[in-house]
Parts: sequence; structure tokens; C-alpha cells
Amino acid sequence: MYCTLDDIKKQIPGEAILQLTDDNQVGITMEMIVAAMAGTAQPDPDQDPALTAAAEEAAGFISEAIAGADSEIDGYCSVKYSVPFAVVPAVIKKVSADLAIYNLYARRVETMPEVRATNQKNSSRLLENISRGTVKLGEVADSAPVQKQQSPMVTSSGRLFGRDKMKGL
Repeated sequence: MYCTLDDIKKQIPGEAILQLTDDNQVGITMEMIVAAMAGTAQPDPDQDPALTAAAEEAAGFISEAIAGADSEIDGYCSVKYSVPFAVVPAVIKKVSADLAIYNLYARRVETMPEVRATNQKNSSRLLENISRGTVKLGEVADSAPVQKQQSPMVTSSGRLFGRDKMKGL
């Protein structure tokens, strides 16, 4: 993943994330989502199983939103770079977070907030420019460029029947 839940939380508040992911509105918390995403959620015998299930579902929505964003990034960047990135450039991390947030809003909100639509358009435009080569990601990303397929090397011995040997036949 090119971004994390923490990267998303830097751009939108936890309350917004809860509103976008808690479909059943059972009252899950960000701590529950973080634990579910980390796989460290321990079933609490006193806790309603619906809360645990809702937190896991919310974590799944966030993971899907990030995966969708990363897939779009890889689609554009694979033209010029080897993907997935081993070391994630800062600009890719931000684009991933912007697109993941857009994906979260897209699944719940009929009217997209203007700032989210603008960020998505700007991110897509940036990715198009990266794929065209007009924007470069820097030395970190350049260390692993896409290897162009080389044509096979063929060697052969000299001609057995050249013009001089075939003269007169």
C-alpha cells in the first residue's frame, strides 16, 4: 500500500472516516478500525459482536479504497517506472491518500465534496503527466526504471555458399 490509514487521517478527520465506513452506524471507533486493519483486534467478551464485525467491515472498505487508488497509480506509473514502488515517493503517497479518500466518499455520498473532486482531478492529471514523462518522480523512483524488452541476440557462423562459391551454377 502506498498510503496508510494515518496518511488518510492527516487529510480528513477520524469522524469523517467513521461516517464514510460505518454503514450500519453501530458506533465503532477509530481504535477499533486501526486494530482491525492491523489484524490485532481481540474479541472482547463484553463487546457486542456487531461492533467487531462493523470495525472489520470498515477496515475492509478502507483497504479497498487504498487498493483501488494504488491500482490506478500503478496503471499510470507502469509506463515509465517499475511498479509497485519499493520506496514510495512522497508525491505518490499523497496521490494515493487523495484517491483513497475520493474512493471512500464515492461509495457513500451522492454529491462529492468539491475539494475531494478537485483533489481527485488534480491527482489524475499528475498521474497522466507522470506517465507521459513530463513529471519525474525523482532519483528514488528512477533507480528502478522499467526494463525494455530487448530483442534476442543471434549469432551464426559465416556463409557456406556466398556469391563467389555459387558463381556459374
